[in-house]
Amino acid sequence: MKGILVTLLMFLAVVVQLGEAINCGQVDATLVPCVPYLTQGGDPSGPCCDGVKSLVQMTPTQQDRQDACECMKAAAARYSNLKPDAASNLPSRCGVTTNIPISPTINCKSVP
Repeated sequence: MKGILVTLLMFLAVVVQLGEAINCGQVDATLVPCVPYLTQGGDPSGPCCDGVKSLVQMTPTQQDRQDACECMKAAAARYSNLKPDAASNLPSRCGVTTNIPISPTINCKSVP
């Protein structure tokens, strides 16, 4: 009986976590390893690409992607030296396909 209760509680914890909306703190923490690449160029680091992959997994719905887009847009505005080409090429440089364009000028409501 105790094992069933533990299993049920673990299942509920996963369901609650999956149902939570993404927030800017999560997006920022996920992509902070990308700041050197986005501001200085070069190649994105392994932790940066891991963050991009994680962000894709965290945004399964259109609303999640639009929310993440708004967060990235706000974060991009904080970096005056952000390289727009580096930002737009980040997913492909990490070997990731995503519907979230990384651009400080994107209309996030247009993200599918």
